[in-house]
Amino acid sequence: MFIVIGILAFGIIIAIHELGHFILAKALGVKVNEFAVGMGPKILWKQGKETLYSLRVLPFGGFCTMEGEHEEGEEPDPRSFLSQKRWKRIVILAAGSVFNILAAFIIVLALTLGMQGFGSTTVSNVTDMFPELGPSEIMAGDRIVAINGERTFYHDDFAMFLNLNLTVGNPVVFTMERDGVLFEYKRAPVIVDGEEHFRYHDLRFEIIEPSILNNLQFAAYRTFNFIRMIRVSVMMMISGDAGVRDMAGPVGIVSAMHDVGQQAPNFGAALLSIIHFAAFIGVNVAVVNLLPIPAMDGGRILFTVLSWIIEKISRRPLDPKYEGYINTGAMVLLIGLMVLVLYNDIVRLAGW
Repeated sequence: MFIVIGILAFGIIIAIHELGHFILAKALGVKVNEFAVGMGPKILWKQGKETLYSLRVLPFGGFCTMEGEHEEGEEPDPRSFLSQKRWKRIVILAAGSVFNILAAFIIVLALTLGMQGFGSTTVSNVTDMFPELGPSEIMAGDRIVAINGERTFYHDDFAMFLNLNLTVGNPVVFTMERDGVLFEYKRAPVIVDGEEHFRYHDLRFEIIEPSILNNLQFAAYRTFNFIRMIRVSVMMMISGDAGVRDMAGPVGIVSAMHDVGQQAPNFGAALLSIIHFAAFIGVNVAVVNLLPIPAMDGGRILFTVLSWIIEKISRRPLDPKYEGYINTGAMVLLIGLMVLVLYNDIVRLAGW
């Protein structure tokens, strides 16, 4: 059941992305030849006035095909993509990612409406079990500003960056604020039965009461935090704390959604957890597509800007076939990476 829900959720994420391209293309007067949800053979379709709308058999993908999107003919259609002004092309290319981020914000905002409050980063009290008390240690009223340099806005940040640093074995340094003064606090592990334990769970934090403004702020923070988690993941790959084997493709994402659903206490909670996780994946799709990589939306935006600069310097238009050559080469590399990620997904599922 959760696998089916995960597949549908992933398909909706891609559909929202392509819908962004479609709506902005239509709004800016670009002719759209086909808007498809899914990949592979068509199972349902309807021919509109100028656009073919189709639903395809494989839910892992989708596309919005615009007239003259990749190459110019001898007599380009004035409504073709490449015939538009550069700012219009950039807006259309960025629209898919913007729609994914907006969708994530709306989902998180809807999920916050039932919350009783939000955990802050201000310490309300310290239990008797916490061994460090006093002016030089953590006290009630202290606000945790950052953990190892990463800004903390809510308790979620505290938990995430604390566990992340402990998992990879990094020392944990708190940046604290007390009476408007910042200071650092390094927490040493407590040795129990020969093992290291960190009693951070003995801290209690003040609760922020829900309100329209607080809900909006929390939804915006959570959406921003999705983006920050991607940046942290990339930095972990660069530092060696994570590798290619930790990457996941569509199969791994659907499997993760299934795991999220399985861990929930009931079906309702599982559905909400999967929806929240889908919002995070949607932001991932948005950010990855905006990276300045050829064949991605971000790479095409970069090429659009660079071609404008080159044309201003050389005083003549740049042949779009060069972008096609670059995108084709990049697509070959991306397909190779996708195959590797798919292999990793299968290995994880098989438990090898």
